[in-house]
Amino acid sequence: MSQDSEKPKFINEKSVPAGTPMRGADVVVRCLEKLGVDTVFAYPGGSAIELNQALTRSTKIRTILPRHEQGGGFMAGGYARSTGKCGVCFATSGPGATNLVTTIADAFMDSIPVVFITGQVFSQFIGKQAFQETDFYGMTLPVVKHSFLVLKAEDLPRVMFRAFKIATSGRPGPVVVDIPKDVQQAMFVPQFPASTDDLAPRIPGKLHAMDDELKLVLDLISSAKKPVLYIGGGVISSESSELLREFARLTGIPVASTLMGVGAFPAEDPQSLYWFGMHGTVVGNWAVYYSDLLIAMGARFDDRITGTVEKFAPNATIVHFDIDRSEHNKNKKVQFPIEGELHDALTRLIDLIKRTGFRKPDLSAWYATIDGWKKEHGFPFRYDRGDCPHILPQEAVETLYEETKGEAIVCTGVGQHQMWTPQYYKFNKPRTFISSLGAGTMGFGFAAACGVAAAHPDKTVVNVDGDGSVLMNIQELGTMAIEKLAVKTMILNNQHLGMVAQWEDCFYGSNRGQTLLGDVNNVGSPDNPGGLYPDFVTIAKGFGVKGRRVMKREELRDAIREMLDTPGPFVLDVVVPYGPHVLPFIPQKCSALDIMTTQKVDACRQCGKCPWQIK
Repeated sequence: MSQDSEKPKFINEKSVPAGTPMRGADVVVRCLEKLGVDTVFAYPGGSAIELNQALTRSTKIRTILPRHEQGGGFMAGGYARSTGKCGVCFATSGPGATNLVTTIADAFMDSIPVVFITGQVFSQFIGKQAFQETDFYGMTLPVVKHSFLVLKAEDLPRVMFRAFKIATSGRPGPVVVDIPKDVQQAMFVPQFPASTDDLAPRIPGKLHAMDDELKLVLDLISSAKKPVLYIGGGVISSESSELLREFARLTGIPVASTLMGVGAFPAEDPQSLYWFGMHGTVVGNWAVYYSDLLIAMGARFDDRITGTVEKFAPNATIVHFDIDRSEHNKNKKVQFPIEGELHDALTRLIDLIKRTGFRKPDLSAWYATIDGWKKEHGFPFRYDRGDCPHILPQEAVETLYEETKGEAIVCTGVGQHQMWTPQYYKFNKPRTFISSLGAGTMGFGFAAACGVAAAHPDKTVVNVDGDGSVLMNIQELGTMAIEKLAVKTMILNNQHLGMVAQWEDCFYGSNRGQTLLGDVNNVGSPDNPGGLYPDFVTIAKGFGVKGRRVMKREELRDAIREMLDTPGPFVLDVVVPYGPHVLPFIPQKCSALDIMTTQKVDACRQCGKCPWQIK
C-alpha cells in the first residue's frame, strides 16, 4: 500500500498507541501538543497542506486562519509577547514563506520566541526552481536564532523539540523549521524526546554572573551620587520584573526604561523616570546623561536610546548585564560587562544586599534634581491643547487610559501613534505594551492584537493605530470577525504617514514626499470631513465588524466607551489634526541635551489655533 493511500491517524494520546506509524505532518502536530502549544496561526498552501490537515486532527490546538501570512506571523508574535510563551506560525512554500520574512526579522530584532514552520517543495525539487520554491532556509539565516531544513522524517521529533528550546532559551528569538512535502507525508514510528532538555543545544557563554562581579556592582552603588538603572526588554523576557522592582527599592536607584522594557517598573512609582530615548521623558534622558553610574539590565544601547553614542552618559561608569555576550561593547563601550542570566543575577544581588553589609547610598540631592526636572517639564509627559477645537491625538490616548483605568493590553502599529501611546497611557505591568520596536514594522499592531486577544480572551485588548499603518494589514478584520477576537482598534486618523511627515516638517521644509495618504487636492481633516479617505467604518462593516467615526471632542469619551462596551471587535476612527508632532524629540546625531520640547513648524495646516510655536 502506498504512503498516500494510508488513512491518516488521528493524533491524540489515547487513539495512537506507542509504536504506531504516523505521518510526518502528524508527528509535527503531536510534538506541538507535547510542547504545550495551544494556539497556532496557520495559512494553508500546496506545500503545507499536509500540515494543515494534521492540525484539523488535533483536539488540543486551536488553529486560527489569518488573512495573510504576514498577519499570521505578527499574530504569533503578539501571542508570544503577551504571554512569554513560544508563538507558532505555519505557512506554505515560496511566497507563503517569503511573506513571513518581515515578521521573522521583527521577532529577531525584539528577541521574541516564535517558531515558524513552513512547507517546502518535494525534496527532489529543492534547488531546481520548482513551482513555489524558495531557499527559505538560506534567506532567513541572518534574522533567526536557527533555521532547520528537515530532509529526513525520522528527525522531525528531535528538530521540533530543539527548535522550541532554541527559541525560548538564553536570549529568545525566532526559529524556522522548513519541511519538504515528502517528509510531511512519510510514514514512520516516531521517537519523541521526553522534554526539550533531552536534546537541548549548548548555549554559548556562561549563564551565571560571578560573585565578585556582583559584589563590585554593589560597591559601585554604595559610592554613587547619581546612579540610574537603565532597563530593557530583557527584564521582561527573563521574567525578572518583580525582582527588578525589589532591587530598585533596596538600592533606591531611579529607573529609566527602554520602550521594550515599559511596564517592567511601574510608571507612577516615585523612583520611575518612565521611558527615555528619542521621544522619551526629559527627566529620563537627562538623568541618564548626567548619571555617574549607569547600570544597564537586558538592554542593548540601541541608537534610539543613545543618540550620538559618544555623548551618551559621558561621565558615567557603566555596568552592562546581558546574557548575550555579543551585545557587550557592540554599540557603547562599558567598563563592566557582566554576562549571565538576569533573573539569576538579580536574585543573587538581592540576597547579597540582605545578608551583607550593603550601604544604601544617600540620593536625596540626586532626587531633588530629578524632582525639579519632573516639575519643570511635566512628568511623564504633557501637551498644550491651546485653543484647538479638535481632538488631539494625545488627548485620545489619555482618554483611553482613563476609560480602561490602565488595565488593557495595548498594541500599536508604527508611527506617531506608537509614541503617543506609551506617553499618555501609563503602563505599570509587564507584557501590556505590545509594539514593534526594533524593526519598527508598520502593519504590526492590527495583526499582533489578534494574537494577543486569542491568548487573553478575558482581557481588554486595544490596538492604537495610525491610518497608514492599519491599512497594511486591514484584511485581518476578517480574522477578528470570524475567530471572534474582541480587538478594539482606535485609529488616530490624520491622513498622513505622520512620523515621516514630522521629519519632513523638521528637516525638509515641510515638503511632502508621498506622505499624504489621500487626495492632495482635497486633504481630509476635522475641518474637511468630505476629504477623509478611506472610510474605515464602512470597510469594517464589510467585514462584519462594528465601527464609529468621531471628530468632536465632546463625543470622544462616549465613543471610546462604546468601543469598549461593544461585544466583539470594534473600529473607532478618531479624526485628528495632522499638525501635532511627537514631543519630546531628540534628532538623530544629537544628545539628550539637544532635546526638543516645543514644536517648530512653518504652519499648522488646520484651524490656525493650535499652540505650536511658529518659526
